[in-house]
Formats: sequence, structure tokens, C-alpha cells
Amino acid sequence: MTDPTELSDLTATPPHGIPVPPQGCPAHAKPVVALHGPLFQQQPAELYRRLRREHGPVAPVELEGGVPAWYVLGYRELHHVLANDQVFARDSRRWNQWDRIPPDWPLMPYVGHQPSVMFAEGPEHRRRSGAISDALGAIDQFELRQRCEAVADSLVDAFVVTGQADLMAQFAHPMPALVVAKLFGLPDVEAPGLVRDLTRSLDGGDDAIAAYGRVADAMRKLVHRKAVAPGPDVPSRMLAHPAGLSEEELTRDLLVVLAAAQQPTANWIGNTLRLMLTDDRFAVTLSGGRRSAGQALNEVLWEDTPTQNFVGRWATQATELGGHRILPGDLVIMGLAAANTDPQVRPEPDAGAVGNHAQMSFSHGEHRCPFPAPEIAEVIAKAAVEVLLDRLPDVVLAVGPDELEWRRSVWMRGLAALPVEFTPAYLVR
Repeated sequence: MTDPTELSDLTATPPHGIPVPPQGCPAHAKPVVALHGPLFQQQPAELYRRLRREHGPVAPVELEGGVPAWYVLGYRELHHVLANDQVFARDSRRWNQWDRIPPDWPLMPYVGHQPSVMFAEGPEHRRRSGAISDALGAIDQFELRQRCEAVADSLVDAFVVTGQADLMAQFAHPMPALVVAKLFGLPDVEAPGLVRDLTRSLDGGDDAIAAYGRVADAMRKLVHRKAVAPGPDVPSRMLAHPAGLSEEELTRDLLVVLAAAQQPTANWIGNTLRLMLTDDRFAVTLSGGRRSAGQALNEVLWEDTPTQNFVGRWATQATELGGHRILPGDLVIMGLAAANTDPQVRPEPDAGAVGNHAQMSFSHGEHRCPFPAPEIAEVIAKAAVEVLLDRLPDVVLAVGPDELEWRRSVWMRGLAALPVEFTPAYLVR
């Protein structure tokens, strides 16, 4: 189980072979902009423009608690960071700020080092990510599409007779959770609790660490069950993989896979539905045509990507990035959403939205989202959007677009709620 004490212990002592970075603040003693708060929550694009205008492609920022970091918002600079694991590495125990980070820091669940694939490097990372890719690659995507449509239909069935719904709580969040639960061999009844705790852990509130611990406990119990009684599921395939994962390694890595599958996919669905409900280009015309769900899904990855920021990389040596001197142990945050809108590579705002899949939403390099995870996420998201619009053809927002509120997470870009109205329908199936 991952608890605050365990996280604190893991981050306090660098592993053998990793040099202890110099203590003290990075070069930017007085960060200019906070990567949290109302402006960041509701209008991150405005914040990114301000950072780019004042600092260029790399900017000094502060996280909650006044913690300094470097924020990469240039597309080319982000590509450079993600492609250079030797200089910008994943093991967070290199961080030169641990002496000022309290054990209950709200962002600890995704910054504190854990022995998982997320923080592994070199051959160890390739061993563990290979097991994930092979286990996911065994999923039949035709069967997956059928399963997704069935899950989406069942979710719509639960509220179609009411004429109103919150599409985040009642559709977007449970959709990938129920699909992943089946892929993991979990009972459906466990999905709502996992969604709740994953959301809390990513939003960084007072319950973030405890919520993350509960999800870890659920994965540990699942692995133990599969070790005793394997089945046709992802955990069982990973247990049997030649990589020889221990139960503890598998527990950690399944937690990473679950978090990476459920939250980004849920917000990809929600952000796409918001776009299609607020943009006239996706409205049904008199001739019955509109831009497709596939086009909307791709546009969201460019303009409102669900994983807006990702932590992180830690400099292994002094280096230069975007005109700034980065010191050993400095934290570098990947601004995926900001890089997608970099005017240096997209001078025309709509240039990358149609037919262009070079967005950074699934990251890049050795630690990118492993194949075929992005394809699986797209199957889930596309099925969800298409089924919902087919079942509720006259669905509209129940509030004004400006009344929609975004979650406070520094990592995820997603709506707190998406209230809609539609003509009630009687179940005939």
C-alpha cells in the first residue's frame, strides 16, 4: 500500500548510483506565475499565452505550496525533453526540492517516487513497459468496440427516461471505468469507487494521498486473486509474461495503467461532448450532416487535451533549455496542452485539428503512452460519443457554455459537470 509515510521514505533517499543534487531553490528563486488557482482552472490557454509572451518556450512557475518548477510550453522544446531521457530523467528522487516538500503535499501521489513503470528508467522501464504493451496488444479491438457500445448503451439506459443528466458523472467517468474493469477482470461494482478515488487523487485535495492508497489496495487485491485464479484479462497476461513481474511490481504497474486509462479517456469523452454541444460546426444541419465524432475527438487532443500537463522530468546535469539554465535536480513539467497550441508550429489555430495527429497528447519518446493504449482509448471514447449522440439526437446543454466549471487538477483538463437536457425516451430494447 502507498501511504504518506512510504512516499516520504521513498523520496528522502536517492538510490545508489544517482548523484545527490545540490540543495536549495532552482535558478528561478521568484516564480512568475502559479500553475494553480482560478485563472489556471478556468482559462489555462490564457495562462499559457501569458507565459509564452513573458518567458518564451520555457517558463519558471510554482506549484501548490510555492514549489518552483520549469514549465515547458514550446513544442520543439517539449519534443527535445521527451526524447532525451539521459538528460531529463524520470526518477523523482533526483529532485533538489525534497527538503521543502511535506509528506502530505497534495501533489505527492504523482510526484513522489514509487517503484512502478512510471518512474523506471532504461532496461528496467523497457522490461515493464513491454509487459504492458504485450498484455494490451492481446485485446481484440473488434470485441472491444462491441463491449464499449454495450457499456455506453447501458449507461444511457439508466437516465434516458428522465430527460436530463450530468454526462460527466453518469456517462463519461463510468464509461472507461466499466470497460477497463472488464479488461482487468474486476467486478463492475468496484468501478464507481475506483473512479471516485482516482478523481480525488488527481485533483490534489486533502484526500488525495488516502484516495490513491485505496486504489493501490484495490490493485493489490486484484493481483493476488489473479495469481491464484488467472483469467483472460490484462493482469493475468502480465503475470504470465516473460518479463517475470513480481506481484508487487504488477500492483504498481496496474495502478499506472488504470489511472492512465480511466481519467484521460473520461475527460477526452467529456471534452469532446462539450465541443460538439457548444460549437456550431458539430450541430446537426437541415440536411442531417455534421462534423464527425472522430474529427471532434482529434480536435480536442489539439485544443483541450485531457492530460494537459504531465509530471515530470528531473535534470540529471546542468543544461540549457529554451534560453534558461536548468540545474541538476530541477523539476521540468511537460506542458502537453500548451505545446499543442505553440504558434511556432501551428501559426494557424485550426491547422493541426483536421487530419493531423502530431499532437503531444500521448507524450513522446520512451515514456510515451505505450502501444496500443492510445488506440484502445480512442475505441472507448469514439464508441461513447457516437452511442450517446445516436441515442440522444436532440441533447443540449442545460446551462450556458460559460457556466460550465472545470476541475482544479493541475494534470487533468476536464469538466466538473456537464448538465444536459433531451427528450425523454421509453426503453424498447
